[in-house]
Amino acid sequence: MSVSNVIKSIQDIMRKDAGVDGDAQRLGQLSWMLFLKIFDAQEEELEFEQDNYQPPIPEKYLWRNWAADSQGLTGDALLEFINGDLFTNLKDLTSNMQINPRGFVVKEAFGDAFNYMKNGTLLRQVINKLNEIDFGDSRERHLFGDMYEQILKDLQAAGNAGEFYTPRAVTAFMVNRMDPQLGEKVFDPACGTGGFLASAVEHVRAQIKTTEDQAKLQGQIWGVEKKQLPHLLCTTNMLLHGIEVPVQIRHDNTLSKPLSSWESDTDVVITNPPFGGTEEDGIEKNFPAEFQTRETADLFLQLIVEVLKEGGRAAVVLPDGTLFGEGVKTKIKQMLVEECNLHTIVRLPNGVFNPYTGIKTNILFFTKGQKTEKIWFYEHPYPEGVKNYNKTKPMKFEEFQTEIDWWGSEVDGFTTRTETEQAWSVSIDEIIQRNYNLDIKNPHQAEQVVHDPEELLQSYGEQQQEIQLIRDQLKTILGNALMGKV
Repeated sequence: MSVSNVIKSIQDIMRKDAGVDGDAQRLGQLSWMLFLKIFDAQEEELEFEQDNYQPPIPEKYLWRNWAADSQGLTGDALLEFINGDLFTNLKDLTSNMQINPRGFVVKEAFGDAFNYMKNGTLLRQVINKLNEIDFGDSRERHLFGDMYEQILKDLQAAGNAGEFYTPRAVTAFMVNRMDPQLGEKVFDPACGTGGFLASAVEHVRAQIKTTEDQAKLQGQIWGVEKKQLPHLLCTTNMLLHGIEVPVQIRHDNTLSKPLSSWESDTDVVITNPPFGGTEEDGIEKNFPAEFQTRETADLFLQLIVEVLKEGGRAAVVLPDGTLFGEGVKTKIKQMLVEECNLHTIVRLPNGVFNPYTGIKTNILFFTKGQKTEKIWFYEHPYPEGVKNYNKTKPMKFEEFQTEIDWWGSEVDGFTTRTETEQAWSVSIDEIIQRNYNLDIKNPHQAEQVVHDPEELLQSYGEQQQEIQLIRDQLKTILGNALMGKV
């Protein structure tokens, strides 16, 4: 049975349960079970590899001891164990991060988790379905990626948290261009379910040759996620990718502490921060007065520049609104080009983030510690025969090969780059004359007139989303003005 069929079967079973209301709860239910199953698979590996290994949680809570037997606990007995024993004790687990870090990870994962199911017989059926996949078998581990993507698609369909899914092709391209090295601190301040971090782990893993190298990898991956469900999924994702103690994946709001309190110690930032939203009252006070705003993407861009060390590099997905926005946005962009070398902006085509959003997006690549002298723009084209991306025709990593071949080296100042139909450069003097408006169209491409009805409808929908984003930005600016912040 395929992974999507397993997930569908599980959700069909959950729909019969009176305690689970909607897809979001079904996915939350599935997530804590996935976590415990994958955690136990890793425990079995650690027990095999290490002498005198001590389990980080009481053995009766390990998946193998209460869930693995298809004829084991069921009905009211299973519900009583989960609600009155397992959840209660894992939430209250005594687990010092230094002494018992894996236990600490479990406690954090269960802090806001909940068992929604009320029918113990149906719950046993769900558990048995999950047991059809052996995450301890290296041949089947890749299935988690498919399962994980199916969960994210279902989350989006539930109208919940579409902002924390980045297409695999974009994730892989950004990690490829950042080229994180063994021992470098890699940070995603809005890590969602961990797509960038998982890709970075796999990229660095190819460089491992010794047990000391493996230990370096364990400590170099960092992330913060505000919402409980994606945080749990990210922690699970890290476990499956061999990060044994993912205590560096914190459940917190990255923006909730003063910007000045952050250490500038990060080598690589790879992220797709939420955009189009605003932060809660008071968050903006953690930022310098001239840069204060409640718009999430603008705050994250400031934070990214702050946490990078000299020579640290970043790849960040941002909407068109950041490129052409004025007011505080102008000040932030000025700060960016004065403190960093914003060497490349890849302009992505419409539909990359469908069905999550139709808002046009860009990937900004920059290195801290040197002023920007020139910005290269690269307009990513659709593959031949493709007019838009969708579920059946998603973007593929291979499409980025032309950018990769063109890229060149930052060490020599990208001197090998040349202008093409897709690539062009703009001097910092022109950027300043434009009042730091970075929304610069491709000078090699004439404006195309579209007559296809489907394309026109798609374009209309995207324009409406962009208009709404601008409205939200104006509300924020006016709100700040009324409070005397601008």
